[in-house]
Amino acid sequence: MPGEAPTSLPRGARLAVDVGTVRVGLAASDPDGLVATPVETLARDARAGAAVPADVARLAAEVDERGAQVVYVGLPRHLSGSEGSAAEDARAYAAKVARVIAPVPVFLVDERMTTVSAHQALHAAGRGSRRHRSVVDQAAAVIILQSALDGERGAGARAGERVHLTGDQRP
Repeated sequence: MPGEAPTSLPRGARLAVDVGTVRVGLAASDPDGLVATPVETLARDARAGAAVPADVARLAAEVDERGAQVVYVGLPRHLSGSEGSAAEDARAYAAKVARVIAPVPVFLVDERMTTVSAHQALHAAGRGSRRHRSVVDQAAAVIILQSALDGERGAGARAGERVHLTGDQRP
């Protein structure tokens, strides 16, 4: 029935991440995977040599607190479908997250236009450009997650491309 959680997937929250160079937006779903809601915007911890960057540690804590069954990371492809440096950064971030939260799976999902859509939605809601800068990453994560949830319902399986770990690379 439309609106119901897929029966082939385990019940539990899902998280989504919108990866930026400065900030990381985080969104979560309800345990049935029906609705995505914003959680927070994390400052991106780009310190070289940090075993587990602070933003990844915070994300891992959120996975534990919510009992998340999966984490979706937005993959910013060009409109043509090709990938550039932002996609490379998102893939590296997803691999880092996957190592820290294993065995919880991480999937990359296409996020073309999510930031643009998030800006448009916030503008339509009456938030000026300066005022919505702090929440646009959360709004983009909500769009990423809702798209993945809709994909789950349509396919009865996780959306996107699974991030596979090679060997034991946990920190």
